[in-house]
Amino acid sequence: MAINGYIVEYIYSYNEACNRVRRTVLKEIVVTTKQAWIGFWILALIWGSSFLFIRIGVEHIPPFQLVFIRTGIAAIGLNIVVYLRGKRLPTDWKSIRDLLFLGIVNTVFPFALITWGETSIESGLASVLQGTAALFTLVVAHFTFADERITRRKLIGLVIGFIGLIVLASRSTGEEVSSVDSTMHLLGQLAIVAASFCYALGGAYSRKAMQNRLEPIVVAAGAMTVASITTGIITYLSPAFGGQPVVMLNGLETRTLGAILALGLVNTFVAYLIFYSLVSVLGAARASMITYVIPAVGLVLGALFLGEQIDLLLIIGAIMIVGSIAIVNLNITSLFKRSSAPTAKVVQDAAQ
Repeated sequence: MAINGYIVEYIYSYNEACNRVRRTVLKEIVVTTKQAWIGFWILALIWGSSFLFIRIGVEHIPPFQLVFIRTGIAAIGLNIVVYLRGKRLPTDWKSIRDLLFLGIVNTVFPFALITWGETSIESGLASVLQGTAALFTLVVAHFTFADERITRRKLIGLVIGFIGLIVLASRSTGEEVSSVDSTMHLLGQLAIVAASFCYALGGAYSRKAMQNRLEPIVVAAGAMTVASITTGIITYLSPAFGGQPVVMLNGLETRTLGAILALGLVNTFVAYLIFYSLVSVLGAARASMITYVIPAVGLVLGALFLGEQIDLLLIIGAIMIVGSIAIVNLNITSLFKRSSAPTAKVVQDAAQ
């Protein structure tokens, strides 16, 4: 999952708008700031490991089947939570149209591109490249919103970030990736970058079209449902058009099956619930700092469990991309101000 600024702000603003009403009808569960920061690091580990699990899974099952299983598990879990909270998926055409767009552009496309990309590139590299979603969000916002123009500071960050992309792309012709075809390695990187662009489009659309009309978890459940149905159809129809056949899960090794199930249950479903709470307690700015931790986690896990090489060009490119995101987005003063969001509690449904 990409940490898109507009998605974070959407969750945060919705919580703020509903807080007063929710206190009168919902049971309150106390979550301290210390507990929230523990959750922050747990979530960084969870999302950083997504690239590891994708790499393990895609070596044994087709990319679209992996995305179908991932989104299917998450959709079931999120819809259960929505139901327990007394909510329902929308039935009006305007909301359905929005969920269709987010389900396909903000979920199916990026999930599929990342998964396919990892058939030819390292999981650690994928975790770094996906961070460019924040840079593409800046570009898309410049042409979409009057209050999001590119400033000199943001332009510097963009230039540094895209130079970092060039540094990483140069590895495709070097000895660092001699285990795969250089063209496929480059295409794999481009697929991750394209996924980041999709996240930017989805985030901008969320801000422009949704306008706090739906609760964030309802949006997530609806979009994930659309994604699971779409990828399920593709998975089972693709063999008829020359695609890869569906792989039976009972024939997979325990390690592979565990990675696939964890990707859907923990890294997608549970991770969203944790992040939803983090934004409520820590505020949007501090919760978004997880963007800077995920690439490091992805690199370390790839090296530890898959033996992926961490070379000088990869380190330089990663530093440039993460640094560019910081230059573009990080407001140092806001991180040390007392958040205007409630810092002592997260309001949750009494049914939980």
